[in-house]
Amino acid sequence: MPITVTSPRGTLTHEGEREILPRLTAALIEASGLTGNRFFSSMVGGSVHVLAPEDIYAGGVNRPVVMIELKLPNIGLGTPQARAAFIANATDIAASLTVDGHDREGIWVNIINAPDGGWGIGGRAYTGDQLVAAISQG
Repeated sequence: MPITVTSPRGTLTHEGEREILPRLTAALIEASGLTGNRFFSSMVGGSVHVLAPEDIYAGGVNRPVVMIELKLPNIGLGTPQARAAFIANATDIAASLTVDGHDREGIWVNIINAPDGGWGIGGRAYTGDQLVAAISQG
């Protein structure tokens, strides 16, 4: 379950650049109710993209927005409440790792779902039911 963080250089602290992905990973695992599940934990990964400040835009103007994108199979965070809880927690995490004075409104989180059978690991496509079965064993 890839997490992609995109931030302008200088908006995340140095620690923030290193800590944001591990903290978001833990937040996703916790929000999913799967702490300790090895199979599920092994599927969560991601990347942090730190770009030149002039390369980040919002509303058509240059602005220091931190963007967090989570890609999930369609069974992931299956309720509006679960998605809202992750978004709130991810925003809190990012806010704690940005430089002083960064506007919380400049932290965006979105969740993208893959259709059933559109989730793959190691060349194997999983349906939601197959993922649930694998996670149940894991």
